[in-house]
Amino acid sequence: MTMTPSLAGAGLEALNARVQYDLACLNIPPANWVPPQVMEDGQPVHDVVVIGSGQCGMVAAFALLSGGISNIRIFDRNPAGLEGPWLNYARMETLRSPKTLPGPSYGFASLTFRAWYEAQFGNPAWEALDKIPRPTWMAYLSWYRDVLKLPVENDVKVEHVTPEGDLLRLELSGAGAPSNTVLTRKLVMATGREGTGAPKIPAFVNNLPGNAWSHSADEIDFARLKDKRVVVIGVGASAVDNAAEALEHGAQEVRFLIRRPQMPTINKMMGIGSFGFTHGYATLPDEWRWQIMHYSFATQTPPPRGSTLRVSRHDNAYFHFDCGVKTMQMEGDEIVIETQQGTVRCDYLILGTGFEIDPLARTELAGYADRILLWRDCYQPPAELKNDELGNFPYVQRDFAFQEREPGAAPWLRNIHCFNYGATVSLGKVSGDIPGISEGASWLAGAIAANLYREDVERHWQRLEQYDSPELLGDEWQATPLPDATANA
Repeated sequence: MTMTPSLAGAGLEALNARVQYDLACLNIPPANWVPPQVMEDGQPVHDVVVIGSGQCGMVAAFALLSGGISNIRIFDRNPAGLEGPWLNYARMETLRSPKTLPGPSYGFASLTFRAWYEAQFGNPAWEALDKIPRPTWMAYLSWYRDVLKLPVENDVKVEHVTPEGDLLRLELSGAGAPSNTVLTRKLVMATGREGTGAPKIPAFVNNLPGNAWSHSADEIDFARLKDKRVVVIGVGASAVDNAAEALEHGAQEVRFLIRRPQMPTINKMMGIGSFGFTHGYATLPDEWRWQIMHYSFATQTPPPRGSTLRVSRHDNAYFHFDCGVKTMQMEGDEIVIETQQGTVRCDYLILGTGFEIDPLARTELAGYADRILLWRDCYQPPAELKNDELGNFPYVQRDFAFQEREPGAAPWLRNIHCFNYGATVSLGKVSGDIPGISEGASWLAGAIAANLYREDVERHWQRLEQYDSPELLGDEWQATPLPDATANA
């Protein structure tokens, strides 16, 4: 019999069967081992609730289920098929990440993007593929959810989290909300790029009406920009992608206003990515972690080459460097922008300014976000490495859990796990970007399992004492008396 190295061209039905076989071989998911909890009024207590079912939320949930933690819920505020940024505010044509990365596969070859793509389109199509188209990645993630039967509940928004003894009460809203509140022991915030903050909105737009500008993470009606003069602030990936959308929808012109004197061209973090970096970064002293991230922020990540060419092929696209914004104001229907190089007038403004880390901006944490330990509370860098943005990142350990700024002031924070961009300075690229999310999910699930076991150790001890299923029934042997010593003399 000829063995083939993959299921290339065999179709998704064959791949789905392979996934189920692989899971069965490893006994995944195993039986739930966490003792159940029920409140006196009969309300069930969940062991873990995951907020967000994008790529991080799903691999986190799969890691928990693989470890025998099955009393979980997964809530996502978006409708099914629109989880994460991919079909919402992400506007790149293709992903930046190489197609060969294992991503959320959690060590299963059959769960990789390659296996999914080859099964449908064959090996020649895989070899011909350069970068992964954005909608194709979303289709893969939807398949991942379905084939693993992840219990995602869509159209459910977690409005607020309130500590209730050793538990957390989640206030819910949305068409899919099963009730007004649920109780959980642990909460995983798999909330993506804006997961511990919000879009970064510069103060210079304060004088503009809301219909004159958008952030790149907003829903934008690009058709309305036909024949309009558009200004984009910034030159990162999101700024470039939004500019391309405006140009392709017939904008009269698009001008980038860029503070930097030149375009960043080297993605420094890509140069040090390795198994060692993934697992070693989190173990480094604070000064080394700060130095590495400060350098990454200072050098900046350039937009992908393909995205930049997508813009520059238009004759009506203009890159203005060393052109920071001083002020903005409206004159009639025009936006008048004073820059370091002079005045620019436009009809619409797009902020490609990214996201800021600010736990106080999260409505889920309202009322106690100021008690979260941040990097600025733990580490004071030398003057030449000062960076207020880095200082705002939560200071978390390998379990991704928030820590208290003042010991004893908010002990429940240890039950909220920051499995999103907010953990980057502490742990590296293991809770957001495609290359390391399976490793991060493994750390997270292992830590939650250890915490749950430690908290329930008395009940596990009772299980140990009460366990009475014999392996031997008493008929497997016959006792033999020791021969009389005198008879042998």
